[in-house]
Amino acid sequence: ASVLAGHGLTVYFFNTSRSTPELSFAVRECGCDVGAMITASHNPPSDNGFKAYWSTGGQVLPPHDQGIIDEVYQATEIPLLDFDQAVEQGLIQFIDEDIAGKYRSAVVSHSHSDQRDLTGYFTPLHGVGEASVHQVLQQAGFTGIQRYEPQCEQDGNFPNVPDQLPNPERTEVYQPAIEQAKQTGGEIILASDPDADRMGVCVKNVAGEFIHLTGNQVGALLADYVLRKRQQAGTLSPEHFVVETIVTTPLIAAITRKANVRIINNLLVGFKYIAETMDEEGPDKFVFGTEESLGYLAGEYCRDKDAAIAALWVCELAAELKTEGKTLLDRLDELYREHGFHLEGQVSKTCKGSSGNEQIKQLMKAFRNTPPGKMGNLTFNLVRDYSDLEIRALPENTVTETFSKPRGNVLMFEARAEGSPLTVQLGVRPSGTEPKIKFYYFAQAEVSDPGQLDQTKDAACSTIEDFKTALMDWIDQTLTNT
Repeated sequence: ASVLAGHGLTVYFFNTSRSTPELSFAVRECGCDVGAMITASHNPPSDNGFKAYWSTGGQVLPPHDQGIIDEVYQATEIPLLDFDQAVEQGLIQFIDEDIAGKYRSAVVSHSHSDQRDLTGYFTPLHGVGEASVHQVLQQAGFTGIQRYEPQCEQDGNFPNVPDQLPNPERTEVYQPAIEQAKQTGGEIILASDPDADRMGVCVKNVAGEFIHLTGNQVGALLADYVLRKRQQAGTLSPEHFVVETIVTTPLIAAITRKANVRIINNLLVGFKYIAETMDEEGPDKFVFGTEESLGYLAGEYCRDKDAAIAALWVCELAAELKTEGKTLLDRLDELYREHGFHLEGQVSKTCKGSSGNEQIKQLMKAFRNTPPGKMGNLTFNLVRDYSDLEIRALPENTVTETFSKPRGNVLMFEARAEGSPLTVQLGVRPSGTEPKIKFYYFAQAEVSDPGQLDQTKDAACSTIEDFKTALMDWIDQTLTNT
């Protein structure tokens, strides 16, 4: 704030820690040109960083992101204005509770149900989610969702989170709250990451055990929920649209098409591209946006993923299903019977040290130039190269088609399982924030007999486990040979 004021800019300053989506909301509400969020998000404290937002409330997009970095390298000095002096001059103005109240009301305005009978726990994982997620749930009437107190105090060391890694994609972070829920009869556990833009869920099954849902599963449930509710309300048209990234489950596309709504699913990884699409296609027609890494958004109030609206809808859906004697898991199975069983997941190869970046480049080159023909019981027949904007037939690796966008360092392979109706996609890309190369798999199998769903699940899981073993073997062999 002192740096911005030192450049003569007016700064609206939160006097308490706030969530990332609330910052996005405030940028729009206050008519700001830019926004800045200092956070390590769901990463370790050593990864504390800077999220930059444009006047739309969305994160900065190319080419401006590179332009900002270029300016950083050219800066020779950093002018500062004393914080208290800047306040006296009116260059730093404190944002009061009014903005927070408007933000929470904007989220709650997207409620689609009045069912509120649900018990469980919410944990902010020592982050800021108490002021956004939990207060939204309380304002909406979910009084049965209690705070998990040991993880509520804001603390960047995350002392009561297993391994001090507050990522709600990790099943381990829910375990302390699960133990308490088992003692008190809680039905659901919700967790937001420290800056409260991502939201994860664990739900109790019929055996009394808590199952951790993936971001793909939650995204499919929420897409189905809002599309059904808006169909019932008569507020959908074929011009409305749902948005997802290329590494998010195809189940969402199937659900969306069944509702006669447009699906836009050719976006690179990153919620900033979902926000960009909202504005390009018309935010008034935007229904829902999601990415597999626990990011969800609806409405026009902000331009970044928001744990609060995801928590609200998850609780509403769970409460409605409870009146029918069902859980979120039961609704997932209903979706599988209707649209086919979908199994998604992610594995990665960490390449640390000075040689790590070169190893990642070598692996991407190998997948691009000499791709595998088989892995386990899967035979690859096609690859979509988002860097070269080509579709190539395998095993020849010859170009059969080109496309115009999006361009990025991502490969998407298609494969079939021998002697099985299972089809699999494999996405390959370097991580943008960690020394890793990431692999996303998407398996689909038609469920011709609803009574055979469990058998279909077992067969798909077995094939995918063999595939993952073969994938890691291929990676290790490739690195050994280069």
